[in-house]
Amino acid sequence: MARYEDRILRVLNYIHDNPGGNLSLDTLADVAAMSRFHWHRVFHAMTGETCAQATRRIRLHRGACWLVQTQGEVSEIARKCGYENTQSFVRAFREKYGLTPAAFRSRGALQPPVPNDPKGTKPMYPIEIIDQPMRRLAALPHTGPYMEIGKGFETLGTIITSRNLWSHAYGMVGVYYDDPDATSPADLKSHAGVAVDEAMEIADPLTELRLTGGRYAVMHYKGPYSGLRAAYGYMYGTWLPKSGADLGDQAPIEVYLNSPMDTAPDDLLTDVCVSVR
Repeated sequence: MARYEDRILRVLNYIHDNPGGNLSLDTLADVAAMSRFHWHRVFHAMTGETCAQATRRIRLHRGACWLVQTQGEVSEIARKCGYENTQSFVRAFREKYGLTPAAFRSRGALQPPVPNDPKGTKPMYPIEIIDQPMRRLAALPHTGPYMEIGKGFETLGTIITSRNLWSHAYGMVGVYYDDPDATSPADLKSHAGVAVDEAMEIADPLTELRLTGGRYAVMHYKGPYSGLRAAYGYMYGTWLPKSGADLGDQAPIEVYLNSPMDTAPDDLLTDVCVSVR
């Protein structure tokens, strides 16, 4: 089982590291060091996705983040995502996200879709102060742009699946230690984690991480992950000064309530939790 786990992880890492490269079935089978006739069945059975579905999802997610978080031309982003021409990228992106890349950038860079203020003045995010439980995580460290932490979650999910540990798990959680506006992207520190019960043995390469419970401001965000940076801007820049709350000492966490593997981007649900006193 460990050998197959390693092969799946090699392939997922390769896709994340080379979104613009040759990601054909033959290429990925070579990365896995398996016959293409058996490789695809193994990948599908262990991940729940075909190689083509995983490749398309990762490429388009990376494209969505680049659209919102960079100023790159759509044609350049299409090339970096492995699309031979802009038209094919636009078609695939619209099918996945329901908007053209230009429209998605225009919406996401300013304010992702959120409930309207009852007074009709401006969009806002629902935030409430809630006591959070202590969480035990099986986690993997990530250093680099936050938009690339998906690679860590892919690895984490594959390990939990291959070791048949989902019965001990109850939700994906990200921990984010640095401010992306004050730290260079290459130096950002985070953890990709899954909350697990006390009975689960946490073995290499996973590490145990315990999150302190207590009082947190919880922002209920709905929409693509690429819009989370704007949501943080609202939380820290608009809500916090008016709330009267003081920030606590714990790193912000994101609790992912559903999965991009089976949920449309606009329907993704994330609780952004910031400790307060």
